[in-house]
Amino acid sequence: MSLIKSISGIRGTIGGKVAINLTPIDTVKFSAAYGIWLKNQTKKETLTVIIGRDARISGKMVSNLVSNTLIGLGINVTDIGLSTTPTVEVAVTLSNADGGIIITASHNPKQWNALKLLNGKGEFLNAEDGESVLKIAEEDSYVFAEVDNLGIYKKEKEYINKHILEVLALDLVDIEAIKNAKFKVVVDAVNSTGGIAIPALLKKLNVQCVELYCEPNGHFPHNPEPLKEHLTVISELVVKEKADFGIAVDPDVDRLAIICGDGSMFGEEYTLVACADYVLGKTKGNTVSNLSSSRALKDITEKHGGSYQASAVGEVNVVTLMKETNAVIGGEGNGGIIYPESHYGRDSLVGTALFLSHLANLKISCKQLRDSYPNYFMSKNKIELTPEIDVDAVLAKITSKYKDEDVISIDGVKINFETEWVHLRKSNTEPIIRIYTESTSQEKADNLANKLIEDIKNSI
Repeated sequence: MSLIKSISGIRGTIGGKVAINLTPIDTVKFSAAYGIWLKNQTKKETLTVIIGRDARISGKMVSNLVSNTLIGLGINVTDIGLSTTPTVEVAVTLSNADGGIIITASHNPKQWNALKLLNGKGEFLNAEDGESVLKIAEEDSYVFAEVDNLGIYKKEKEYINKHILEVLALDLVDIEAIKNAKFKVVVDAVNSTGGIAIPALLKKLNVQCVELYCEPNGHFPHNPEPLKEHLTVISELVVKEKADFGIAVDPDVDRLAIICGDGSMFGEEYTLVACADYVLGKTKGNTVSNLSSSRALKDITEKHGGSYQASAVGEVNVVTLMKETNAVIGGEGNGGIIYPESHYGRDSLVGTALFLSHLANLKISCKQLRDSYPNYFMSKNKIELTPEIDVDAVLAKITSKYKDEDVISIDGVKINFETEWVHLRKSNTEPIIRIYTESTSQEKADNLANKLIEDIKNSI
């Protein structure tokens, strides 16, 4: 069906033909390329890589292939088993490992899986390092270890608990206030590893947890991307249980969506806004999100006297800009919270703890908190083009047309108007231009999108 190679890893559907799908041969090939890159980078005689996976049906198979490939290169493997993306990131630093591989296709359906590659800081590879791994894979020239130099394999089962303890130790996680609030929360973990991690965190905070789809068996009961249209069951259950709010995470637990007590969506864009509001109220500083994220974060940051910057889309780009600007919190508008006091990676456990702290300190309802923020509406569209069309030339014409506006061209074209914006990006894998808009009403956001679609058609 599909195999996508990018700087952040390898992603594809299980089964099918080699080089077209994520087959065992492809898994071994890219695991070996990563292992060789790591050996070239560190020049150390003994290397250790952390391996963790979400609950996908194919996860154990892929994990075994990855682990044994690295062992074959003479690299030691610490397998932490069923885990989360942020837990693997934390595990790399806690164990002083040299790298990590997270076996997860994030929000993709169950037939997909992927290798997400980490460096020795527990962070995603940057563009240069990612390209190096892909180049090694293309060269297809591997030298494996002799029998006396094979890597050592061991299992560790306690890293989710260690991760939770790290979260609870953060200065801004107000454990006493959360416990005193006596929250009741419904959790939808889409039958993946969030069903292990999020309830365990909540129980340590004296939060009553109603579990929905928390059995980590990999059988996703609905589309695993935590969007409004996929969260109807938890929305109804929050109301039925008279819960304070609901929490939904994706299969690898780096995206956090909140459902208000009345069943309405807090809004995936506003998870970061709320957490940033809390952090900025306690720690003065700057924020970063990507170009396709809501303007609400900018508003909240400036309200607290900080400076907001936007990066190109992609977690590694957000992290790079956060470091450059000394941002105290950042992330992506898809519900991804990056809090440097913990680590430089999107983390739903950190996001949950900060959100609970914020709500407990304010002593208001989830819906009241949402209503306190600027109300923006987004429209997400795409326009399909024929392969022969020069997408870059089309975007250049749009840039010229709106040259008198505030135009940012570090990642496609983003045009900032007084009360709204549009972001146009070309797909790396298909002839598509993605069109994201935001305005002060849904109608205005949709109208702006339609206007830019017409501009694009007229530019072809």
